Formats: sequence, C-alpha cells, structure tokens
Amino acid sequence: MTGRLDRWEQLLERQMAAAPYVLLATSAVLSLLTDGRSWIMLGLAASAAAWIWLVPRGAVYTAGLVVLIGALCTQGMWFASFFAFIGYIHSWYYLKGKWRFAGVTATAAISVVTYNGGLPDPTPSGILAYLFFTGAIVALVGLFSFVGEITAERSAERKRMVTQLEATMKENAGLHAQLLVQAREAGVLDERQRMAAEIHDTLAQGLTGIITQLQAAQRTEDWRRRVDNAVRLARESLAEARRSVHAVGPGQLEAAPLPEALRDVVIQWGELNGVRADFATTGTVRPMHPEVEETLLRTAQEALANAAKHAGASRVGLTLSYMEDVVTLDVRDDGAGFDPERVRDGGGFGLTSMRKRVSRLAGTLEIESEPGVGTAISASVPAVARG
Repeated sequence: MTGRLDRWEQLLERQMAAAPYVLLATSAVLSLLTDGRSWIMLGLAASAAAWIWLVPRGAVYTAGLVVLIGALCTQGMWFASFFAFIGYIHSWYYLKGKWRFAGVTATAAISVVTYNGGLPDPTPSGILAYLFFTGAIVALVGLFSFVGEITAERSAERKRMVTQLEATMKENAGLHAQLLVQAREAGVLDERQRMAAEIHDTLAQGLTGIITQLQAAQRTEDWRRRVDNAVRLARESLAEARRSVHAVGPGQLEAAPLPEALRDVVIQWGELNGVRADFATTGTVRPMHPEVEETLLRTAQEALANAAKHAGASRVGLTLSYMEDVVTLDVRDDGAGFDPERVRDGGGFGLTSMRKRVSRLAGTLEIESEPGVGTAISASVPAVARG
C-alpha cells in the first residue's frame, strides 16, 4: 500500500511540473483558433515558458509570472481561463505569509478584468461586483490551498512515520537475531547443565554404589550378593543414562507413583548400604506435574547418596508431605553432619544440583546440620497438579 501511494505522489509531482506548460500551450492553441495568429501572443507565450523553465522559484519568479499572465490575458480570454491557474498555484506555493494572498489577489483581479472585457464600470454596483468576484476567487483558492497544505503535511508525517517504522523494524530484526543467538547459547548451556545434573544423578551415583559394593565384596565372604548388587546398579545406571540422553523422566516414576517410587528408592538404598531407612507419607496423595515429581525424586536420591558418602549414618528417614499449596520432602539422618555456613553459597555439585532443580520450580531448599548431630534437608515445591 505504501509503495503504491509513493508512486502516485511521484506521478502527481511530474504532472504538477508539466501543468504550466500544458496550460500555456492549451491557452495559446485556443487563442490561435479563435482569434487568429498573433506574433505578440506567441512571443509572450514563449517568454512565459522560458520564464517558468529558467528562473529560480521565489518572489521574483512569482511576480514576473503574474506580470506575464496579465500581458497574455490582454491577448485572449483563454489565458485567464487556463494559464491563470498557474498564477494561483505558484503564488500560494512560492510566496510566504501575506504575500501569498497578494499574488493570488493580483492574479484574480487580472482574470476578472479579462472575463469582464475590461475594467469595471465606475459605479458602485460595478465596483462591488468586481470586488465580490475577486474576493470569492481569492477565498476559494485560499481554502483549497489550505486543504492541500494539510494533505501535504499528513503525507510528510506519514513518510516520517514509515521511515521511523522501517528503522524500528531493522533494529528489531537485529535484536531478534541477537536474541536468537543468545537463546541458542542459553539453550546449549541449559542442555549442558541438564546433562551434567543427569549424569551426576544417574551415572555418578550408580558408579559410587558399584564401587561401594565391590569394595565391600573384597572385605566380606558374602561377595556374591555384593557383586550381584553391583551388576544391578550398573544396569540401572546404564538405563537411566540412556533415558537422560533422550530427556526422558526417571524410570522409577513410569513404573509407580511418586510415593511408591520413593519407598522403593529408600528400601534399595537401605539394603545396599546396610543402614536403617524409613519412609512415610502425610497428607492427601495426588498426582503432581512430572517435573515436580522428578525434582523430588532426584532430590531424595542425591540426599541419600550424600548420606552414604559423607554422613556415616546409622538411620535415615524420608517424609513426603502433600499440603494444599506445596509438596515437601524431608530427609533426615543421624550422621556426622557438617557446617552449613561452609556450603551456603556453593558446596559440592550434588547440593548445587539440588538447589538448581528446586529453584527452577520456584521452590525452596533448606539445609540444617551441625557437626556430630546429623543433617536435615527440606525441599518444598509448588503443588502443581498433573494435567
């Protein structure tokens, strides 16, 4: 639409540039046809054409144009009928302020005299009629010229808006490209972090369990059970690693609801580490969003892995609490404990992974511990129902 309007404006500009010559030629031809050949008229017409072509636009140009119009009108009425319109247009366009009306009034006065066939009769009625027609022409020319100025200003404003819009679109295109690059980089970073967390939660924990079982097999006569446990852990870790690569949720949650999956994790952990592990559920159990359940399961696995590696606990307890707005997982042990101030702003990768998982769901992770009195970890996430 904008391109079509631009083409129309360019066409109008070319027509306005050609209009003086067309109207001058039309007036001259009609004058020749009706009044016969006049060398004076042809000379004045040629002078007018040269004046329009050569003289720079301005006050001098407009004054000379009005004079030429007056001279041509003495050679025939057709010049008042056609060529005089250029006097109106150029007087308004190339003069400023009150001089516009002076140029338009002079042209109108010449045209009215030409139409009347001479100066008005020196009577009140003749003079009033002359002034009336002259004033009416000036008023109409001023009105239409003012409307044209408004239209031209609107057009200029539209052009400015289009220019600003194009600049904004170019800027937005650049920002869009920049955002795409940043989003791509952020996606790569998020995927790396996800894979790092999944590897830690699956392979690293599985390998730690395998090493623990194999070391225990070396020290006890019941080595076959330890080796069987290590093989089972290796298979489960391999399966979880494959699921992590394909961004699939934990296999435990596909086989059972979250409370049963956590119970199985606690029982297996207790058997592997020879530590009493208890699990309890409070509140009304209901299906949660897959990300909520996966976060709680991974948090439980990491907390149990830390208890096995660092706490040296003799008893561990997990409680899953369903409340109206949140779901909370509490993990407690009576192990060695540690100083929370030393890991408040960081800690090992396991604690960092837990914090990131819980924070991603707008949840909170609280750790309470003291050296020699055990550790309590509480993870609370919004109770977002499945579906």
